[in-house]
Amino acid sequence: MSQLFVDNIKSRTGGAIGAPSGAVVTGIITATGLDINGTADISGNVSIGGTLTYEDVTNIDSVGIITANQGIRVGAGQSISAVSGTIKYYGDGSNLDGVVSGIELKQAGSSVGTSLTAINFASGATLTTGSAGVSTITIAAGISTTASSPAANTVVTLNLSTAQHHDLTLTAGITTITCSGGSFGDSHSVVISQPSSGIATVGFSTFFLFPSGSTPSMSEGGSKVDLVSFVVKRVGAGGTQLLASAGLNYSN
Repeated sequence: MSQLFVDNIKSRTGGAIGAPSGAVVTGIITATGLDINGTADISGNVSIGGTLTYEDVTNIDSVGIITANQGIRVGAGQSISAVSGTIKYYGDGSNLDGVVSGIELKQAGSSVGTSLTAINFASGATLTTGSAGVSTITIAAGISTTASSPAANTVVTLNLSTAQHHDLTLTAGITTITCSGGSFGDSHSVVISQPSSGIATVGFSTFFLFPSGSTPSMSEGGSKVDLVSFVVKRVGAGGTQLLASAGLNYSN
């Protein structure tokens, strides 16, 4: 085996030497530059202390984490997908297109919240356990009621925003019925029970509009029961209007 101990090797023209059959090196090659025009086959590990710049790479197969400090760009029509497992994205997602980060809820056209990711239903709604991304919601329409026994000679205010049915058990004297709240189109009912002893005289505020403009003469005394039904025609600055009708002297 021959050995050469030289400082430099150059071709006859003073340039780089040629090795048409290849070169086998068992030690370390130190080069200020490396230009590979063909295919490089590296069976071991490659450690790069500086910057690796490359273009037109067909595939990158990484078993660990790929860190891209300045981002990743995916060509038009291409996608990022997982062969197996789950892809996780970090950050606020503000630069992602076509991703819904929440929904806006409206009531009667007015927004009650944006970017919402959860809806909490009040009692009365039944939800099935989610399956394949779907949950069935069942809402039972109920009627809220209120009952009271007003003292004699009082004005009774029906809160139309909190109940649809109102039950009044009267005391002998004069009772005037009015209302507050309510929404256009709401239907309400009022059951009026007379006292067993004495007479309760019932009147209504100008909010109540009866057929032909005539307020009915309500039953008096003897535990008699009347029913007043009405629909809210108008509320607000123009004044409340209730289209009412009365059924008198039901059997008790």
